[in-house]
Amino acid sequence: MDKLKKCLLLCTFFLEFASGFYLPGSFPHKYYVGDQLSVKVNSLTSIDTELPYGYYSLPFCKPLEGVKDSAENLGELLMGDRIENSPYRFKMHVNESELFLCQTNALSVDESKVLKERIDEMYQVNLNLDNLPAIRYMNKDGFFLRWTGYPVGIKVKDVYYVFNHLKFTVLVHQYEKTNTMPGVIGAGDGVELITTDDKSVIDTPAYMVVGFEVVPCSFQHNIDLLKNLKRYDKYTAPIKCEPATVAGVIQEGKPLVYSYEVNFVESDIKWPSRWDAYLKMEGAKVHWFSILNSMMVITFLAGIVLIIFLRTIRRDLARYEELDKEAQAQINEELSGWKLVVGDVFRIPENSELLSMMVADGCRILGMAVVTILFAALGFMSPASRGTLITGMLLFYMFLGIIAGYVAVWLMKTLNAGDTNGWLSISWRVSCFGPGIAFLILTVLNFLLWGSQSTGAIPFTTYIVLLLLWFCISMPLTLIGGFIGTKAPHLEYPCRSNQIPREIPSNRFPTWVLVIGAGTLPFGTLFIELFFIMSSIWLGRVYYVFGFLLVVLILLVVVCAEVSLVLTYMHLCMEDWRWWWKSFFASGSVAIYIFFYSVNYLVFDLKSLSGPVSAVLYLGYSLLMALAVMLATGAIGFLTSFFFVHRLFSSVKID
Repeated sequence: MDKLKKCLLLCTFFLEFASGFYLPGSFPHKYYVGDQLSVKVNSLTSIDTELPYGYYSLPFCKPLEGVKDSAENLGELLMGDRIENSPYRFKMHVNESELFLCQTNALSVDESKVLKERIDEMYQVNLNLDNLPAIRYMNKDGFFLRWTGYPVGIKVKDVYYVFNHLKFTVLVHQYEKTNTMPGVIGAGDGVELITTDDKSVIDTPAYMVVGFEVVPCSFQHNIDLLKNLKRYDKYTAPIKCEPATVAGVIQEGKPLVYSYEVNFVESDIKWPSRWDAYLKMEGAKVHWFSILNSMMVITFLAGIVLIIFLRTIRRDLARYEELDKEAQAQINEELSGWKLVVGDVFRIPENSELLSMMVADGCRILGMAVVTILFAALGFMSPASRGTLITGMLLFYMFLGIIAGYVAVWLMKTLNAGDTNGWLSISWRVSCFGPGIAFLILTVLNFLLWGSQSTGAIPFTTYIVLLLLWFCISMPLTLIGGFIGTKAPHLEYPCRSNQIPREIPSNRFPTWVLVIGAGTLPFGTLFIELFFIMSSIWLGRVYYVFGFLLVVLILLVVVCAEVSLVLTYMHLCMEDWRWWWKSFFASGSVAIYIFFYSVNYLVFDLKSLSGPVSAVLYLGYSLLMALAVMLATGAIGFLTSFFFVHRLFSSVKID
C-alpha cells in the first residue's frame, strides 16, 4: 500500500507539472496590479520599400536608461528585426491619461527631411507589449480593417503631421487558478502530501495581457505648459485624441512633443486565444479551392500514368513474354519506341557530377521544407515566437546535410557502376554548392542594405555565426553522409550501354519546349498558396495556415513526380535517350513560373514600392526562392524518373 501511495502521489505531481507545459514561446506571464509593463519597439517597416530602419533613427523619445537591445534569435536578425526598449511605461490595471513623454530638440534640416521621407514612404512604427504587436483598427468605406503598428505621420495638402500622441488600450484577463493541485514533498523514504492553497496568493488578483491596441493622434501641445513638467507627469490641459483631425505640424527649427494615455479593459478573451485577433482566418474557401484544383491536376495526370502502365507498357511486356526465343529475336530486329534506346538509356549523362549535386541539395531542401512545415503545423513555430520559423529552416537545412552527402555519393556510385573514387570530392562540393549560392546572393543584397544604412542588413557577428554553422555543422555532416553513401549498395543497371551512342531522330519541335511547358502543372498546384505566402513576406501579413501548406506540399510532390514520369516516357517513345536532365527540369521548370509570378506581383501588387534598391532586394530574394524550389522539385522529378526507367527496363531482357 505504501508503494502504491507513493506512485499515486508522484503521478499527481507529474500531472501538475504537465498542466503547466506550453509550447515554446507561449508561456503566459501574469502580472499583479501595479506591476510595471514595458513596451518594446521593433524596426520601422513599410510596404513601399523593403528597407527597415531603426526606431531611434527618427526624432522619437528615448528611454531614460538608454537604448538597449533585447535578446534576438538568429531568425529575427536575418529578418531585420531589431527589438529595443522604449520610453513607454504602463502599470498593470492602472489607467492613466495625458502623460507627458518628452520634448525633442529643435528639428534640424536633416531630421525634418528624413521624417518627411519616412511619412511619404508610409513607414509604420511597430510596438510590442508582452510579445503582442500593437494592433490598430479602422473603419474605411464600410470595411473594418486592422493593421499592426501605426504610421509615423500623415501628409495633408502638402503639410506633414506627426502622430505624437498615442492612445493605448490593453486588454487583460484575470488569471484563473482552476484548481489547487496538491504538491509532493519527499524526505528519505517518506512521501508527504501538501497543498498549495495559499490565501495570500488567491486573494491577490493577477492578470494576463490578451490584447494590445493603439490609436495614433496628431496633437499640437502648448509649449508654455511644458516648462515644469518631467517625464510621465500629467499634461495640465486635456488632450482629445481624435484620429480624424491632425494638428502636430512638422516644422524645421521647432521641437516635437510626445504624450500618451493608457486604458486597461478586462476581456473575456482567454490567454491561449489572444492571437486570434491577428490570425483571423480569411479566404478559407480559397485555400480549399487551391487544394481541389491540385486534386484535379493529380487525377488528370494519374489517369495518363495509368494508361501508360496498364495499356501500353504492360501490354507490350505481356506480349513479349509469351513469345519463344526465336520470336523474341525476330521482334528485337523490329523494335520501336522506348525499346530501341535500351543500349543508351543508362549512358552516363553530361555533367553528371553537377546533376548529382543538384539532386542531392534538392533532397536536402525538400526535407527541410517538410520538417519545418510539419513542426509549424503542430504549433511549435507559432507567430508568437518571432524568428523561430527562419531559425528552424536554417538549422534543419544544416543538419540535413547528411542526406545531401549520402544522395550525391550514392548517385555518383550508381552512375559509375559501383566505383566510389572521388566520393570525398563530390561530398565537399555538394557541401559548398547550395550554401555557397545562398551566401553569395545574401552577401550582394547585404551590401545594398549596408549602403542604405538599413537595420535589415545582417550584422557582421551574424555572418560569423552563419559561417560557423556552415563549416562546423553542415560540411562535416555532408562528409559523413557521403561516407555512408560509399557503403550503401548501388543500383545496378539491367542492361549495358553501347559503345557508340544511338542517333536521335529529329523532331518537329524542340523537346525542351515540352520540358519548360510541363512546369505549368506544378505551378497550378501552388500558385494560390504562393499569393498568401508572398503577401505575408512583403505586405507584413501573418501567415499561419501551415496545415493547408502541408497538404499543398504533399500534392506538389505528387504532381512533380507524375509530370516528370510522363515526360520521361514521352521522350523515350520518341527514341530520345537523353532523359536525365530533362526529367530534372520537367518538374524543376516550375521555378521559372514562380519567378515570373514574383515579377508580376512586384508590378501589380507592389506598385508603391519605391527606389531601385528595394526592387533589387525583392528580385534577389525572389531569385533565391525560385532556385530553392527548382532544386527541390527537380530532385523529385529526377528520382521518380530514374526509378521508373530502371523498373521499366528491368522488366524485359533485350540482348
